[in-house]
Amino acid sequence: MTNPLTDPYLILSKVYKEGSYLKQAIASTPVEPLNKARTVKICYGVMEKDLYLDAVIAFNAQKPPKQTVKIILKIAIYMLEYMGKHDYMVVDYAVQLTKKLGKEGTAGFVNAFLRSYKLPDTPERADEKLSLECSAPLWLVKKLRRSYKSEAENILKAESLGISVRFERGAEKYLDKPHTVTPFEGVYIFKNFVRDEGFFAGDYTFQSVGSVAIASAISPCERLLDACAAPGGKSVLLAKKCKEVTSCELHTHRVELINSYAQRMGVENITAMQADSAEFIPEFEGKFDAVLVDAPCSGTGVINENPDIKLFRKESDIAELSEVQLKILSNCARYVKSGGFLYYSTCSVLPEENDSVAHAFLEKNPQYGLSLPDSPLPHITTKYGLQFLPHISLGAGFYLTKFTKK
Repeated sequence: MTNPLTDPYLILSKVYKEGSYLKQAIASTPVEPLNKARTVKICYGVMEKDLYLDAVIAFNAQKPPKQTVKIILKIAIYMLEYMGKHDYMVVDYAVQLTKKLGKEGTAGFVNAFLRSYKLPDTPERADEKLSLECSAPLWLVKKLRRSYKSEAENILKAESLGISVRFERGAEKYLDKPHTVTPFEGVYIFKNFVRDEGFFAGDYTFQSVGSVAIASAISPCERLLDACAAPGGKSVLLAKKCKEVTSCELHTHRVELINSYAQRMGVENITAMQADSAEFIPEFEGKFDAVLVDAPCSGTGVINENPDIKLFRKESDIAELSEVQLKILSNCARYVKSGGFLYYSTCSVLPEENDSVAHAFLEKNPQYGLSLPDSPLPHITTKYGLQFLPHISLGAGFYLTKFTKK
């Protein structure tokens, strides 16, 4: 039997040692097909509990172990604490993997650690306690508690409801599977969903509820610019109600993602191009009835689906991202016709990236006025926009607002 810790180790070592995102690491690592579901579950679980697993190791080890050993310990502790695996099995496999990786000298430490470790005491202070319970960075906990008070815990503990699928046709063939109905036509969230030939035929696509909600809030128009468009889901959906869609993306390989997405879904009224949406393009000035800026952001609203965000995102990133967001938004404002609309969205729950950016934009651009959009997806209304939160919005955390050019 294959060592059940080996494949998770190969994937997670790319994350911890090379800085790869978890989804990329999973996609690029050959794993045993029979046990792939278990491997993916372990990898996501370790990422979700990363800070807590760090705390367990720090509480029990006299000095920090080397990265290789630390990854093995995290996998083993996760399997013991959250998957109910037998102690002797997990310990034996962890020791075997340690030796196989050329760390024979630390095999005894791994064995002793896993047979005797204790869980750390729960901190008394509220912020530290919530950080440990949710395995969330302390800076993020403090920001969320400041902005959302008692709701911060619900935001951090909200779980993903599953896989969101948007159907063009044929949904009835799949609705015998456990699913959650959304407020959007043809969009369902499944606990499990295996891609089949219908995906390649364009019968359905995988698209988050947040992405669908943003597209649904945009009014039909003649010419629309999707300024940060990859992988192309919103562009494809908007092509149904806008005569011409221009989709911009910074990197060439991501432009190809948009083209392949549109081709698979049979959409022909999208023009994808490589462009930096923070830099002015003279031929775009006053050209579009509507512009969507789904800006690069911290991703703090989708941590439940991308737990590695907690590992990579730093507090200092937020101010830098806010500057970039405002720069892109202000630049794209020049592309909107008089009377046209400018939409701004992020997948963040932090006001610094959302209402604060909207406020700064209106201060700098008096030719625009605020025009709040609406959505059937549950949300809270802030001063400048709609804030969707993962525990009330079907697992989706994102922000949306709308400006009208006077």
